[in-house]
Amino acid sequence: MIFGLGFGGILLILIAVLAISSIRILREYERGVIFMLGRFWKVKGPGLIFLIPAVQQMVRIDLRTVVFNVPPQDVITRDNVSVKVNAVVYFRIIDPEKSVVQVVNFFEATSQLAQTTLRSVLGKHELDELLAEREKLNFDIQKVLDSQTDAWGIKVSNVEIKDVDLNESMVRAIARQAEAERERRAKIIHAEGEYQASEKLLQAAQMLAQQPEAMQLRYLQTLTNIAGDKSSTIVFPVPMDILALLVNKNVQLP
Repeated sequence: MIFGLGFGGILLILIAVLAISSIRILREYERGVIFMLGRFWKVKGPGLIFLIPAVQQMVRIDLRTVVFNVPPQDVITRDNVSVKVNAVVYFRIIDPEKSVVQVVNFFEATSQLAQTTLRSVLGKHELDELLAEREKLNFDIQKVLDSQTDAWGIKVSNVEIKDVDLNESMVRAIARQAEAERERRAKIIHAEGEYQASEKLLQAAQMLAQQPEAMQLRYLQTLTNIAGDKSSTIVFPVPMDILALLVNKNVQLP
């Protein structure tokens, strides 16, 4: 009788332990990939999950966005410039079954794929594009990664190139190029200013040639400006038409 009660108590304890071990609680952002006797059964969660001990196994999957840094990669651009580029990748799991069944370690696989994709995509572009068109390159890398990780149930939402490191000689060359570009623009602006000024002077000369009275007024204005100076001696030319007018008046005197 005592042995029977002891055996029953042990049996109840075993049942309680098995019941507790079969309970799983998944958070809102988690899913459980359930396998029954080694074969995929279904995806469960979130909430309270019951598993059959020794028959069912569960792999816990986090559905939140994962952020990881791509280590600096040696990239040779299309114009044969060697640079080091690192980036940040944002991705999340949208199909828990594929992320477990189709790939051994989805995080490591995505990281390695991001490194090779970064080198291959950036190697198709020149250095100027790499420095000036990062948004376009980010989109190109994200598009390639997203298409290749789709079979793993992963969605790559964004890729951002962080740093582009150049050697000192290339930095000096870019600085010289930028300085030459600024000088070129300054010369073009100066030449355009001279051209516009010459056009205005030509228009003024044509207008004065058509109106002799305006020329005389301009001449008198110039004399007024000169007279306002503090110089003791003023030398100015006399227009020929005024001399001709005075000569004609002298000739007509009786």
